[in-house]
Amino acid sequence: MIIGITIFSCNQKKQSSQVNTKIGTKTTKSFNVSDEIPIWANGIPDSLLVTGEETIVNGIAKNVSKPTIKIFSPKNENSGAAVIVMPGGGYTKVAVELEGSEICEWLASIGVTGILLKYRVPDSGPHYYKGCHCEKDPIKPLALQDAQRAMRLIRSKAKEYNIDPNKIGVMGFSAGGHLVADISTNYRKKVYSKTDEIDNVGCRPDFGIVFFPGHMTNHSGNPYELNKKIPVDNNTPPTFILQAGNDPIDPIENSLVYFMALQKAKVHAEYHVYAEGGHAFGLNRTILDNPNWSELPIADWENLVERWFKTIKMTSNN
Repeated sequence: MIIGITIFSCNQKKQSSQVNTKIGTKTTKSFNVSDEIPIWANGIPDSLLVTGEETIVNGIAKNVSKPTIKIFSPKNENSGAAVIVMPGGGYTKVAVELEGSEICEWLASIGVTGILLKYRVPDSGPHYYKGCHCEKDPIKPLALQDAQRAMRLIRSKAKEYNIDPNKIGVMGFSAGGHLVADISTNYRKKVYSKTDEIDNVGCRPDFGIVFFPGHMTNHSGNPYELNKKIPVDNNTPPTFILQAGNDPIDPIENSLVYFMALQKAKVHAEYHVYAEGGHAFGLNRTILDNPNWSELPIADWENLVERWFKTIKMTSNN
């Protein structure tokens, strides 16, 4: 069992960020990008639950009824590891750029295949409902359906995508962080009816990376108790968690209860807490108004993740 926890003060000096030199772009051609690939081949389960026309404005996708993946493959050194990236958006929208394609570009730049999952929204996971000013569960777990299917699809085509089928993890932000925990603990049973042979492939992630998750204290009767619909056990994959203590959207209790459950189950877990950083941030910017973002210690989070990949032997120390 290996468990790590760090708490950072805003008074610590920020290391010089390597983000700008690490992120590949189409001009430098440090990675290749596929077209959007539909994840369902023979009909989308519960397809009538999402209506309206899909739009993507300023990097935000809404009314996603046809979920897809987009693959960012390293052009040079390839570790064989891959990460399915699940952006946030409160299960009402999907932040496909800030918490999606930009993250996948960085992953590809360090030799890890980044896979952007554009999952169905709205109301595809637990979400805030204005009618009662409360949280509601989805009619059907559409986002988890898409996450399970995406993992099975990638694993079934691992050789084609130059990926090691035993090195496929998930990474999510906010609602996407909840989705990481959801598939990391609810992988034994399909949450949809079988559609083809790909659905026979296992969907347990090999690791999980959770950023400022939400919905983790729903369905809990006591303070500091994890959502009962996130059934952590000793087979939950190794997990990295990171959050800012001043998050105004999803309080830090959300990440704390998940870490506590992982620790109790003796899962390899690492937990990083920073004094400042807020919510809805990516590699080098944040949706919320935070003009000093680049000066904060939390802005170097990618260095921690890159080292963590090595400690769990997803990438090489060489």
